[in-house]
Amino acid sequence: MDNKELQKIANEVRKDIIVSVHSAKAGHPGGSLSAADIFTFLYFEEMNVDPKNPQDPDRDRFVLSKGHTAPGLYGALAEKGFFPKEDLVTLRHLGSHLQGHPSMKKTPGIDMSTGSLGQGISAAVGMALAAKLDGKSYRTYTLLGDGEIQEGQVWEAAMFAGAKKLDNLVVIVDNNDLQIDGRVGDVNSPYPIDKKFEAFNFNVINIDAHNFDEMRAAFNKAKETKGVPTAIIAKSVKGKGVSFMEDNGSWHGVAPNDEQYEAAMKDLEKISEALNA
Repeated sequence: MDNKELQKIANEVRKDIIVSVHSAKAGHPGGSLSAADIFTFLYFEEMNVDPKNPQDPDRDRFVLSKGHTAPGLYGALAEKGFFPKEDLVTLRHLGSHLQGHPSMKKTPGIDMSTGSLGQGISAAVGMALAAKLDGKSYRTYTLLGDGEIQEGQVWEAAMFAGAKKLDNLVVIVDNNDLQIDGRVGDVNSPYPIDKKFEAFNFNVINIDAHNFDEMRAAFNKAKETKGVPTAIIAKSVKGKGVSFMEDNGSWHGVAPNDEQYEAAMKDLEKISEALNA
């Protein structure tokens, strides 16, 4: 798929995020928007997944370790056809299959229930190890937040992945430099992130999280790399695509009101028009 098509889909995913979080009157738009390009690339180019057969035993696995950004994942799954886009307005509603955090028991396409930060990567490491033990060729991908990697469990999982040479595992860090309490570097700095993963025997690649050429090269390099897992440190902009949300930590876990919703959708519609020009 060419970059322009990916950009169009990513912009639709961003609209889906705003629609669902506004409808729920709760949720996490900032980190969902920063990861929208990553979700789009994974589901529309990188991963071997089939909406018609979401439990295919040979499918690639994805674990959203930063589970609070489920609106972004749900947007990508809906655009891919795992469930109707109309379901997005039921986010966080009673009886909806779209919970505030991903549920593998409720939502097609979800491989692991997540939300408690630090735990998703451990599940992903287990999936990658299972593939090795079973002689399977599927790959496992997991997306972490940069605030999330302050959790010690992340580094226990990374140590294990490096020690077991899990070259079928790709860890992606959405490095938007903002968490609920402020700048990641000010709260409890994990920097330099790349050097830490290198110390745990990872192949490490730094990219712009909004550049599909860089993303494609990084994932290709990950597939070519044997004997070690890969960590992709993706420098991103929190709230990407919505002018008043960009690089603004106050949008970590707040839903837009009606006026803000209209302004956000207007921003995203301008992007659509530019991409379709």
